[in-house]
Amino acid sequence: MYAAKASLDAFAAMTDIDQYDYQLPPELIAQEPLPNREDARLMVVRRDVQSLEHMHVRDLPEILQEGDCLVINDTRVIPARLVGYRQSTGGRWKGLFLEANEHGFWRLLGKARTKVYPGEKITLTNRFGQDDITLELAARQSDGTWVARPLSKEDTLALLERVGRVPLPPYIRKGEMLESDREHYQTVYARHPGSVAAPTAGLHFTERLLERLIDAGITITRLTLHIGPGTFRPIKTQTIEEHRLDPEWGSLEQTAVDTITACRARGGRVVAVGTTCTRLLETAASSGTLRPFRGMTDLYIRPPYRFRIVDALMTNFHLPRSTLLVLVRTFGGDELIRRAYQQAIQLRYRFYSYGDAMLII
Repeated sequence: MYAAKASLDAFAAMTDIDQYDYQLPPELIAQEPLPNREDARLMVVRRDVQSLEHMHVRDLPEILQEGDCLVINDTRVIPARLVGYRQSTGGRWKGLFLEANEHGFWRLLGKARTKVYPGEKITLTNRFGQDDITLELAARQSDGTWVARPLSKEDTLALLERVGRVPLPPYIRKGEMLESDREHYQTVYARHPGSVAAPTAGLHFTERLLERLIDAGITITRLTLHIGPGTFRPIKTQTIEEHRLDPEWGSLEQTAVDTITACRARGGRVVAVGTTCTRLLETAASSGTLRPFRGMTDLYIRPPYRFRIVDALMTNFHLPRSTLLVLVRTFGGDELIRRAYQQAIQLRYRFYSYGDAMLII
C-alpha cells in the first residue's frame, strides 16, 4: 500500500509544471552557431548505465553503430517573420506568417501597440527596410490568428523570400535576424518549405558528417514535419496534462518505413534527430506497427508514454516549462535528464536553438 502511494506521488510530481523549471544563466543562451556546425558539444546520455559522457557532434560516426538508422526532418524554414506599419496610423506592426490557402489568403499572427481591426491595411517592409506590398487584414479568428490577403499576385513563397525575415526565437537577439541567419537557421538537408521554426537538432549536421555516417554503415532516411509556433509555446497550466499541443502537418513515406523496418529487423537502432522526428515517428507507429503517414499530428508525449519505434534521440537543450523538455525527460528518464541539464549548466554548455546537443541512447 505504501509503495503504491509513493509511486502515485512520484507520478503526480512529474505532471506538475513546476517540476520542469530550471534556472539558466543568460550568457549560456547561444546567440550564434559555431563556425563549423559539427564542432558543437554532444552530451551522450546512456540510459542503461545512467551515465553522462562529453563528446562532440563530429564523433557521431564512432558513437553510433553499424546498422543503426538516423531519421532526419527535411522541412525547410520559411522567412515567416513580417514587419510593417499600419496605413491608418503609421504605428508599427509585427506578424508571423503561418500558412496560405489555395485562394491566396494567409493565416498569420499579428501584433501592434493598439487594437487592430478587420479591413485595416498593413504596409510590409522588406528585410532592407523598404516599403513593399500591402497586406489587408480580413478577419480575426477565435484562436487569435488573422486571415489576411496580400494585395499582390505573386507566389506566396517568392513574396515571403523578399518581405519575410528568418523567424528567430526571441531569445536570439530579440528575434532580429542577421543576413547570415538565412543559412545558419536551416539544416543542410532542408527540402520542403513549411516551418516557422528550425528542427534545431538537425542544425549540427554538415554534408561531410552525413557522408561519414553513411561510410560507417549508418542508414539515413527522411520524414517531413512542418513546425508551427505551438511546439515552442510554454506550458502555462499547472499540470502538463491540461496543456494542448497545436496540430502540425507531417509526412512519412513508404520508402522511409521500409528503411526503418529493415533497420529494426537487423537489430539496429532507430535514432531520431530531434523531437519533431520523434513525434511523427511515434504518430506513425501508434497502431503498434510503423506505417506511412500523411496528415496532421497533435501527439503530445508526456509521462507515462511508452515509446513504440524510437530507440535513441538526438536533441538540443530546451527551454524550461516546454513540451519539448517534457518529451525529452519522458524519453530519457526524469532523474537522469535532470542530472544531465544540471551538469550541462555546470560545464557551460551552450543552450537552445544555436546551442549544443545531447544524444540519449
